[in-house]
Amino acid sequence: MALIDLQNISKQYDIKVILKNVNFTLNQGQRIAVIGQNGQGKSTLLKIITGEVEVDSGEMAIDKSLKIEMLAQQPKFKDNLMVRDAIEEQLVEVKSAKDEYEEISHKLMTDYENDALLHRQSELATFLEFHNAWDLDNLIERVLIEFHLKEFEHKDVNLLSGGEQRRVSLAGLLLRKPDVLLLDEPTNHLDVYMVEFLEELLIKNNFTLIFISHDRYFIDNIATEIIEVENGEIKKYKGGYTDYLEQKQQMLEIMEKEHHNLIRMVKREAYWMQHGVTARRKRNERRKSEYFDLKKQAKSNPALIKKMSVELQREQKAFNSEDVKIQNKRKMLFELDDISKTLGNKLLIKDFTARILQKDTIAIVGPNGTGKSTMLRIFMGKLQIDSGSFKKGDFKIGYFDQHREMLDDNRNLLETFCPNGGDRVVLPDGRNLHVFGYLKNFLFPREYLDKKIGVLSGGEKNRVALALLFTKDIDCMVLDEPTNDLDIPTINILEEYLQNFQGALIFVSHDRYFVDKIAKKLYVFKGKDGEIFESFQPYTEYLEIEKEIKELEAYEKELAKEENAKAKQTTNTKKQTKLSYKDQRDYDNLPKEIEGLESKIEEINECLSNPSCYEQKGILAISQELEEVNTIYEGKVERYLELEELIESFNA
Repeated sequence: MALIDLQNISKQYDIKVILKNVNFTLNQGQRIAVIGQNGQGKSTLLKIITGEVEVDSGEMAIDKSLKIEMLAQQPKFKDNLMVRDAIEEQLVEVKSAKDEYEEISHKLMTDYENDALLHRQSELATFLEFHNAWDLDNLIERVLIEFHLKEFEHKDVNLLSGGEQRRVSLAGLLLRKPDVLLLDEPTNHLDVYMVEFLEELLIKNNFTLIFISHDRYFIDNIATEIIEVENGEIKKYKGGYTDYLEQKQQMLEIMEKEHHNLIRMVKREAYWMQHGVTARRKRNERRKSEYFDLKKQAKSNPALIKKMSVELQREQKAFNSEDVKIQNKRKMLFELDDISKTLGNKLLIKDFTARILQKDTIAIVGPNGTGKSTMLRIFMGKLQIDSGSFKKGDFKIGYFDQHREMLDDNRNLLETFCPNGGDRVVLPDGRNLHVFGYLKNFLFPREYLDKKIGVLSGGEKNRVALALLFTKDIDCMVLDEPTNDLDIPTINILEEYLQNFQGALIFVSHDRYFVDKIAKKLYVFKGKDGEIFESFQPYTEYLEIEKEIKELEAYEKELAKEENAKAKQTTNTKKQTKLSYKDQRDYDNLPKEIEGLESKIEEINECLSNPSCYEQKGILAISQELEEVNTIYEGKVERYLELEELIESFNA
């Protein structure tokens, strides 16, 4: 049975039809991505589901017992509330259920045949299992760390930035896990590491989810189905973004020639996904296979771990020798020698040296707050370095910033693109186009020409700013988060323009797909003592290797710890010739305890195979008891075997 079922739903604002006789169904466990051009009705669909917007016609069947919750774009919190408290306050129901479960479990120790208590305990166990709440305190701690909120946990939540407040709200929403979760652009204000953590939580905890996103890797990793909202209609596609592209291409190829541009764009996108991403995934799988083989050998030869780590770091840089051959043939734009920059008390850039040449395409990536935008401001001459040498050649720069400073809210589009009058736009390649002919490439309809910039949405303003930037005759383009607030069709257009741009490109972005597709070099801000790592890897491959290096380092520490423990045990063994009093007592008592636990395990297993038994006690409660007893049993057996080994060493 569907959780949400919308049939023949229509919604219209004034004369604009948003949705026309659309059908939509959500089943348990589905993760549906909603895509489409901005203004087509994606957010309206979510607001209809929450009840925030009423439909004009159609039938809606939504289970009233369902908890449907949506991430607020601008969360609101009580006054004088600390960050940790703001998260915990969102978990009152879960914490209350956990407290009640523990209270009932305590009562059942003496009143174990109370049917009402057993039934309630089973209900609570199901609720806590669904919300993954058995270890809630550790989950809260992990979310604080992964969403970079730990440093603010005792700070007033209302003093945080808008993006940080949104992360606090998202943290609470994920931990309380509603029956249906609605997310509108959840990856905004998250760096790639936070996005990876979000992906892990959503999949591991089997969320039922409807989300709007322009992050194509996020869609590919999360979605079980995609719906595209276009011209008041909904089209459905099975699978993630890769599957969507394949299905879309098949549909478009049977359409008429008027869709030529759209077909060309989808074909290019599908080709890139097939020949870029898929090939890298195959390489990654081979490397992962080698990595797991290495871990198996590591116990006998720990030096292999260090060797693999060094090889991975070398692969991460993936130095492009072809680039060296043509360096001297290209114009030098920027020359940086051992530059350093500190803001406040934080060292953001330390002793960084680089040469940026004509036609270089560089992505500046890394966690939030590590100095990426600061680097852009240095390139733009808006910020001075503290030490080192920074040289800029004689060339023209075009700049796109998140605040869109190049736009005048009081001008309309025609005045913005034709400030000297007329209705023609001259492009750097010499083409002379009518302003509408140019702007329709950026998905603006003709009626927008008279609209003031100030009345446009954030995404529309971004489109105007980018379209304006591509009319300038410039040698170097500097972009700060250019894909923010853009829909996927517009990002595809932006990518096509950037790939055809003949100058140098330097940009900051958290969009992994966009970086993979556009960048030929990475400046990775590590967020540690101003360290910047230069790499020629595709970004997702760099992140994969970075994760493996961290795992290897952790594994190396684990091996070293085991070796130290063995060495310590050997030393103690040499001194000992017999068991201590405690060891001897354990050795004498453990066989009987192990035997008793084996009987208990057998008894629980018999109950699990008997409906009259497990229905009375609750199958979840019995399963949990079995898990707890098994854990104790394994610990006792392990302890007994250790003592036997110790005795054997005395006799050796």
